[in-house]
Amino acid sequence: MSKRPSFEIAGESVAAGTRKTVNLPVSTLSDHTPVTLSAHVVHGRSDGPTIFVSAGIHGDEVIGVEIVRRLLRAKNLKSLRGTLIVIPIVNTFGFLNHSRYLPDRRDLNRCFPGSPNGSLASRLAHIFMDEIVARCALGIDLHSAAIHRMNLPQVRVSANNAKTLNLAKVFGAPVILTSALRDGSLRQEAKKVGVDVLLYEAGEGMRFDEMSVRAGVAGILRVLKEIEMLPSAGIAKPKARSLLCSNSYWLRAPLGGLLRMFKGEGDVVDEGEVVAAISDPFGESETEVAARHGGIIVGRAVMPIVHEGDALFHIAEVKSSDVAEAAVDDLATQLEEAPLFDEDEII
Repeated sequence: MSKRPSFEIAGESVAAGTRKTVNLPVSTLSDHTPVTLSAHVVHGRSDGPTIFVSAGIHGDEVIGVEIVRRLLRAKNLKSLRGTLIVIPIVNTFGFLNHSRYLPDRRDLNRCFPGSPNGSLASRLAHIFMDEIVARCALGIDLHSAAIHRMNLPQVRVSANNAKTLNLAKVFGAPVILTSALRDGSLRQEAKKVGVDVLLYEAGEGMRFDEMSVRAGVAGILRVLKEIEMLPSAGIAKPKARSLLCSNSYWLRAPLGGLLRMFKGEGDVVDEGEVVAAISDPFGESETEVAARHGGIIVGRAVMPIVHEGDALFHIAEVKSSDVAEAAVDDLATQLEEAPLFDEDEII
């Protein structure tokens, strides 16, 4: 049997059964420091699909970077079939500056597919599409809530895509939220070239959250097993089925003031239930905030100071509150019981 060919990327060769970090030139900082798009390639000994896992498209969403770090240390990858391309930090500029955006103030996830002659964001998007997405059959893109917000672990997919819906169920996050493709997003532009992307949202901007990290690592390993890139040994199935939610809404502050929350992410609320109260600094008035419809809280603000119109809670509607509570509890228990990776064991 002939040996599997090497994987070629950015002028580098990665031999079958090996792994390597390759650096794709992006730009140069004003002080002449080079900036690269660094990708770690794990090229399995046996044939299989090529997929990518990306994080840090928004520079302040650091939780995906930790998920990727733990994924790359997972012993399961010794048995990988196919090729895994992992990009821990897509937006290096934003990551270094603790910013969602690039120096040109553009949101990278609204600049795909990009252009080799456009803005800095457009050029980075073009490199990612050309060098990474074009080589793959599937992608998993890792995000968190924006700064000062918190998301329950969730996977977002298109409403009419049976393939990604099935993979989202395999991933095993507490919630699957169907959402429309946005113009200029990685998910939309990858779809146009035939590459489906699962979008994982969890945690808070500029913060690590242990449960969100564990859910992300476990979910990626399950997807790799489902598409036959990894054997099933050591990869547990989720204890409960994810909640599929097709509708959601934001509950916003009716006025400014000091916010006290009575509910958090993962809590199930009923229609009309009071979830928070907003008071003035003198304690002379208080306004209750109630859920318009029943559902599960999949995102919330974390700042206690709010202005009128600020987004407070992101609530996804569910058919049964009892089923929702049981599913979240079961999945939370499984994540709490999951062992941590041994930091001394490097693959």
